[in-house]
Formats: sequence, C-alpha cells, structure tokens
Amino acid sequence: MALIIYLTYYAVAISALFLHFSGHLERWGMEWVMLVLAVTVFPVVIYL
Repeated sequence: MALIIYLTYYAVAISALFLHFSGHLERWGMEWVMLVLAVTVFPVVIYL
C-alpha cells in the first residue's frame, strides 16, 4: 500500500515539474502547487 502512495506522490511531483517548466501552472494561476510539493518532499524523504 505504501508503495502505491509513493508512486502516486512522485507521479504528481513529476507532472507538476513538467507543467511548471512549460509555463502552464503560471498561466492557470496554480504556482502554489510547487510550494506545496516543496514543503511535503522533506517528510516523504525522511520517512523513507
């Protein structure tokens, strides 16, 4: 179960990075997604 959660988290993070660098997040006004992922990446890595 935990593996599925990790894979989902990383899939969302990679998608968000792609959308960020292609400019879609800024156009849609969703740059806050990158901030949320930046804050949540540290507990996920520490938990591993």
